Amino acid sequence: MERAKHKHLLFICSSLLSYLFLLLFALLISHQFSIASAQNATPSTVRVGVLLDLGTSSGKRSKTSISMALEDFYAINGNFSTRIELEFRDSMNEVVSAASAAVDLLKNSQVEAIMGPLTSAETEFVAYLCNRSQVPLLSFSATSPAISPTHLPFFIRANLNDSSQSIPIAAFIQHFGWREAVPIYEESEFGSGIIPSLVDALQSIDTMIPDRVVIPTEVSDDHIDNKLYRLMTQQTRVFVVHMLPALASRFFHRVQALGMMSAEYVWIVTDSVGDVLDILDPDVKNVMEGVIGFRTYFALSDEVKSFKSQFKERFRKDNPGSEVADPTIYQLWAYDAVWALAKAVEKADVTNSSFVIPSSNSSSTDLSTLGVSETGPKLLSAILGTTLNGLAGNFRLVDGQLQLLAFEIVNVVGKGTRNIGFWTPDKGIIREIDSLNDSGNVNNLKNILWPGDLIVAPKGWVVPSNGKVLRIAVPAKAGFGVFVNVSGPTSEVSGYCIDVFNAVLSKLPYSLQYEFFPLSPSYSYNDMVYQVYLKKYDALVGDVTIRANRTNYVDFTMPYTESGVSMIVLLQSDSSQSMWIFLKPLTAQLWLISLAFFIFTGFVVWVIEHRINPEFRGTPWQQFGLIYYFAFSTLVFAHKEKLESNLSRFVVIIWVFVVLILTSSYTASLTSMLTVQQLQPSVTDVNQLLKQGDYVGFQDGSFVKELLLKLGFDPGKLKNLTTADDYADALAKGSAKGGVAAIFDEIPYLKVFLSQYCGNNYVMVGPTYKTDGFGFVFPRGSPLLQDMSRAVLSVTEGEDMTRIEKKWFGKSNECTSSSTSMGSSSLSFRSFAGLFIITGSVSGLMLLIYIGMFLYREWERLSTLRDDHETPWEIIVAWFRHYDQFDRKSPTFREYVRPSMSLEGSQGRLEGQMGLAGSRSPGNRSDQSAEMSFELSQGGVTPPSGIDSGNTSNRGDTEEIELAGHSRE
Repeated sequence: MERAKHKHLLFICSSLLSYLFLLLFALLISHQFSIASAQNATPSTVRVGVLLDLGTSSGKRSKTSISMALEDFYAINGNFSTRIELEFRDSMNEVVSAASAAVDLLKNSQVEAIMGPLTSAETEFVAYLCNRSQVPLLSFSATSPAISPTHLPFFIRANLNDSSQSIPIAAFIQHFGWREAVPIYEESEFGSGIIPSLVDALQSIDTMIPDRVVIPTEVSDDHIDNKLYRLMTQQTRVFVVHMLPALASRFFHRVQALGMMSAEYVWIVTDSVGDVLDILDPDVKNVMEGVIGFRTYFALSDEVKSFKSQFKERFRKDNPGSEVADPTIYQLWAYDAVWALAKAVEKADVTNSSFVIPSSNSSSTDLSTLGVSETGPKLLSAILGTTLNGLAGNFRLVDGQLQLLAFEIVNVVGKGTRNIGFWTPDKGIIREIDSLNDSGNVNNLKNILWPGDLIVAPKGWVVPSNGKVLRIAVPAKAGFGVFVNVSGPTSEVSGYCIDVFNAVLSKLPYSLQYEFFPLSPSYSYNDMVYQVYLKKYDALVGDVTIRANRTNYVDFTMPYTESGVSMIVLLQSDSSQSMWIFLKPLTAQLWLISLAFFIFTGFVVWVIEHRINPEFRGTPWQQFGLIYYFAFSTLVFAHKEKLESNLSRFVVIIWVFVVLILTSSYTASLTSMLTVQQLQPSVTDVNQLLKQGDYVGFQDGSFVKELLLKLGFDPGKLKNLTTADDYADALAKGSAKGGVAAIFDEIPYLKVFLSQYCGNNYVMVGPTYKTDGFGFVFPRGSPLLQDMSRAVLSVTEGEDMTRIEKKWFGKSNECTSSSTSMGSSSLSFRSFAGLFIITGSVSGLMLLIYIGMFLYREWERLSTLRDDHETPWEIIVAWFRHYDQFDRKSPTFREYVRPSMSLEGSQGRLEGQMGLAGSRSPGNRSDQSAEMSFELSQGGVTPPSGIDSGNTSNRGDTEEIELAGHSRE
């Protein structure tokens, strides 16, 4: 029975396994059948138009790249349900032909997308047609910023626009400090498209654009020569060239012919030429040696190397007889664009083309009958969302445009190019692209060969070849002629500022031709500066102050004089001295600190001497007075107390030295105040002038008037003065008699005035209002500015400035320094901080040493006292009383108490007085004998209170004691 059940169970299991096997076999057959069906299914064809100029080398290369991209894509993605079918049209490098071909593709072929055309002019027109038909236009070569996906949503830029290189070019110019640059561009939509962004980028780094040169696309060599001749007469030598390669080749041949590829010239080409430098004719690169080029960076990966190798073979096959060249960045962009489009077509599932033809229109033009694609918006969205790792880098569209990775900066050398650096949005100019994470190489470039075979960077400007003489304006104002003086019938110019200017020019590495032009005396300094702003003059040299409001219009060199505005006033006799003048030599802080150290030193000496020196004992009031008396007696070195401890002696020696220095300084300072301070400024503060309503003066035409008004002076209280003599007369009269109480002016003028009237009781007082000093004025963006500023620093830091100042100002510094030092300042704690640190450290150290010695010697007795008392307060009081007792173990005790008396009989009482004299200060002797009296009872000696007997034993009935006198004299 069991065997039958077992057989039945085996039968069931075998049946299940058979069924399972049959099921799996059926599924496998079904899967294979479905795969075969899918492979045998015909993919949907999606027509895509391609507009190229097939008669040019660029058009042929792009056609080859596009065809290869499509073949490579479907070789990898053979299971896709869609297939792009390309329909090529020849734009023949004409806008009209390109538009006609686009209409044919949209109307007759009803393509789902269009790639191309090559030029920006053609692309703009075609973009409007595609936008109207809602057919995506994928461009890989149109770089004009004027064509924007913002205005034409169905335009997709799969390359970089020209504006993306404006900031890198500006960064390169800023790297070398060039202050001017001239853009040269072709007269077309492509040429002018970069100018707005380039101007903005240059202005952001304060680089001026003194001129612009536009070259027509169809132009003769003579026309180019005329443009170049004009540039030769200008001082700027930095040029940014933005042209298509064909025109650029002709242009640089003329540049070479006119000798403008020589020293001091800087030529920078945009990526329109930089991207194709490697495939230009050798003779073109030969005339471009020294040119700096920008081109889009892409990594030379294995895929790119393989593509270049296959590209040459395919190009040779497709275009027999044509010269084979390497693909450029445009062919890489075209390759990536095809891959992105093929992925988007599959993603959007564009299988059935459908165009909606507009309703009947009376117009018979082809444009009016263009249909609107129903799948276009869907395909556009798919393209914009497509990303891939292409040959040119990461393909990612933002706002319909490809994103920038980096620019490579190259230098044309011989018949080839050499990399000199890179520019990235994050790091700016860098030496190596691998240095993205290496800040040490940031802002470095490799060696550059400049035009003229120079390895030193040009300064970016030269003296014009037409021999232009710089027009230098100078002030002709009457007044302080020591700065600028215009005299004689020939208007000869001289003065301190002129000599400084000539010294600065001598420091320049080149010579300048210039001529001085005296300005009208009626001009204010702001008026003079404005003349330079209007470019009526090339510079302004004179006593012109650097002011913030003036820098909005002109540029200044580094200052070459002292800065600041102050005031001068009369000195008057000080008839009344303060009754508290004896306190002025020391500041309040120094008085308080000195008092504290007097007390501290006396306390330290008392602590050390109290237990061993009878002269430092007595009643609490006497000891309190002793501390002050001893400390302050050292001030006049009148202390007579004899010190017993070496610790206290060391403290007093250091303290007496400090007192000596302090008293000597005090005496000298007080003497100076009582003698020198007989003359006092009539006015010491601006607020005093405002409060009293006094008249004040300023130099005519100076900005100081504006400063005085800001300070709150009444315009009616301001008087403009011209010469140093006017200053003296106005101050002599005073405010009450038609003069002024003070004169405000810049420090250089005030020093000149004081040097001329040295010893006439004038002094410079009050706060100094900050200014930036005198500087030379140049128009905004002048290329001379940087060199002049460096030369100014060289002059002011050398001996030339000392020689010039001595020539024009003589020994004015001696007079002004003596005049400005009329007030003697009080001595501050800072002057004696070192002394106080020394004496404080010594006193503190000696005190700590004494405390340590006391604790070591008396620790047994202190421990006993601690055990005999309960509360902390009782312990502290007991310890203090123990400290207050006279130390019988000290040599001083044995000197004052000598055995001299014998005791007769076993009974009796001997009362003696021990003259332990207290301090020799007044009132310290009255109770000393009572303190030191001894009681003899029962054959023993019992010391009175104040004498320690804790560790002494009775000396027997036969001990004799002799009482010492009250003093040790």
